[in-house]
Amino acid sequence: MPLVWVPIVVLGAAFQTARNALQRSLVDTAGPWGATLVRFLFGLPFAVIWLAGVTLMFGPATEDFHPVAFAIAAPAGALAQIIATGALLQSMRASNFAVGAFYQQLSLPFTAVVGFALGDTLGALALAGVAVTTVGLLVLSWPAGERGSGSWTAARYGLLAGAAFGFSGNSFREASHAISADHPVFAAAATLVVVQALQSAGLTLFLLATNRPGLTAALGAWRVSLGAGFCGWAASACAFTSLALAPAALVRTVAVVDMPFAAIAGRRFLVERLTQRQIVGALLIGAGVVACALGSF
Repeated sequence: MPLVWVPIVVLGAAFQTARNALQRSLVDTAGPWGATLVRFLFGLPFAVIWLAGVTLMFGPATEDFHPVAFAIAAPAGALAQIIATGALLQSMRASNFAVGAFYQQLSLPFTAVVGFALGDTLGALALAGVAVTTVGLLVLSWPAGERGSGSWTAARYGLLAGAAFGFSGNSFREASHAISADHPVFAAAATLVVVQALQSAGLTLFLLATNRPGLTAALGAWRVSLGAGFCGWAASACAFTSLALAPAALVRTVAVVDMPFAAIAGRRFLVERLTQRQIVGALLIGAGVVACALGSF
């Protein structure tokens, strides 16, 4: 198997960390939903350009399109990703940037647990990964009387983000397969455009009805919002491209590199420090995620 997908995953993880940091900087002025919107609204033009480029290079591939399946999977994934992103930003707000990003890794264990409940067989390594990740979550979230990872609020939002990200990932995969299982790059690009268009329209209408100042703040900070949109698109493009080249378990394993990226970004740009307990908890979560990925073969 060509290993070109490895640097693509690492690059995508770096873009994801940058996107999260830019969005986090908007939460206090635009609110969690305004900060969530910029990822989709300002990333949509880049997604359209990417789809146009892919279409020019490979041509459209919709001969085996299944519209009903796509109409169910794409909106479901879009809504789940909105919820996941908003919950992630709230988790970062209640704890700190790095710890909130660590919670995002729970999407893989959640996927494994849901699959097990639906009848999937989990190997010993995957089960051990779920257990280790759970211990890491408890270490991170156990109340300690301080504003930080010892906040159950951050834990609850982190759990919601992990579950919703796991659901959205499966939904996007189904939506892409509904367009074309044999042309994954085009299907991924087309899915991304449709999903981000739905998310942009839905969140804009929601903010118009509930929080116009937040919408105004998000649009007013257009330089930061444009950066978040570009980084969000780049992270998604890298993720979809790597998934077209390698098994999801391998991609997800390498993507764990965003954890040290998040810790570095939190300390460098947001002047955040991790306690020893936070470091131990994060390492446990990272080890559990890797075990789940390796055990899913």
